[in-house]
Amino acid sequence: MDNWDEIRTAFQVARKGTVSGAAEVLGVHHATVIRHIDALEQRLGVKLFQRHARGYTATEAGQDLLQVAQATDDQFTQLAGRIKGQGEGVSGDLVITSVDLLSQWLTPVMVAFQDAYPEVRIRYRSGVRVFRLEYGEAHVAIRAGNMPEEPDNVVQPLVSQRIALVASSAYVARHGLPDGIDDLRNHRFVTSDDDTSRAPFERWLRAKLPEDCLTYRATDLRNMHDAIKAGAGIGFVMEQEYEADPDLTEVIPSMDEWTAPLWLVTHVDLHRTTKVQAFLRFLKDHLKEVGRS
Repeated sequence: MDNWDEIRTAFQVARKGTVSGAAEVLGVHHATVIRHIDALEQRLGVKLFQRHARGYTATEAGQDLLQVAQATDDQFTQLAGRIKGQGEGVSGDLVITSVDLLSQWLTPVMVAFQDAYPEVRIRYRSGVRVFRLEYGEAHVAIRAGNMPEEPDNVVQPLVSQRIALVASSAYVARHGLPDGIDDLRNHRFVTSDDDTSRAPFERWLRAKLPEDCLTYRATDLRNMHDAIKAGAGIGFVMEQEYEADPDLTEVIPSMDEWTAPLWLVTHVDLHRTTKVQAFLRFLKDHLKEVGRS
């Protein structure tokens, strides 16, 4: 295709569903968007969109073209991410992604790394969605649960994170403590609002308890921890958090089946870059020091 700009315009129209939405994303006038679509349809000899009062909907031919446009756009994004991660020095952006639950443990490591390499700018990404290394959305991922299986990633076992089931003094004062596992169903629990959570401790809890026991649900792990502290219910925290907080009481002994394996994940194209290797060594050395202490 002679003119990638026209394909990119069509791609954005399909994504946004309107000319104005595509124009805003592309930073062009809406007339330019219409001109690109008309020119592309004329060049291909087919209608790519059905025009209607609410906007534009891709035709079957449009869907075929947009699959190619999507793949090309993804490849450009991936290339840009790789280029940003390359270079010989330990400087510039270092993008690290993980789950919210690990922030308390991981943040001091990232800060210490930045102290050691002051030209590095840390960008920490967490949340519900998985940031994709193959598209350059992160340089290093620390993931919990089953071993990641995305192609072209280098996956290394990092550590197994033990989990504790705890209640705060506020909860104990109002509701007391369960008398063993069988009594858990008579208590209130703080849990994830994601019924499909892959966390082993969340799966265990949902298998053991009826739905009406899961009385406080949240999408944010930090909020779940705050709710446990405030006495909303019993819930899971990292073992280190329980040991460091005298206000928390362990409800039942930690179980091996709750343990969340952590994986260190990098993309094969960035794995050997100086910056990524420096952080991987720093993180592993930190874990060795923690193990010795």
